[in-house]
Amino acid sequence: MRIQKKCLYCSNSLSGRTDKKYCNLHCKSAYQYQKSKNEPERFYNQVDNQLKLNRKILKQYNKGAKVTVRAEVLLDLGFNPKFFTHYWKNQKGDVYLFVYEYGYLKRKEGNKEKYVLVTWQGYMEQ
Repeated sequence: MRIQKKCLYCSNSLSGRTDKKYCNLHCKSAYQYQKSKNEPERFYNQVDNQLKLNRKILKQYNKGAKVTVRAEVLLDLGFNPKFFTHYWKNQKGDVYLFVYEYGYLKRKEGNKEKYVLVTWQGYMEQ
């Protein structure tokens, strides 16, 4: 007596090899995608996604060579200042954190926190 196997994705009956798990490549791919969506996100993916989001936000608000933006504006969009790719220290000792080519420096003016946004310049490589 043989038990009829079913596709792991769409539950259609399978025919052919006894170790077959899917109807076709579409079902196999869809099953793997669905399975990966239910797994907790890997640390690498979390970091990569946050860097991409940070860069997108900095690019959106840095339309000039140097721009100042209230911290809450960036933070409300999901910006996380703990995620950056490198830094640059100017002659005054200020440390600008960069997400690829877009940099930021946290400043406090009065009781408001702000970010000074800059773009990477050639002279910063020295």
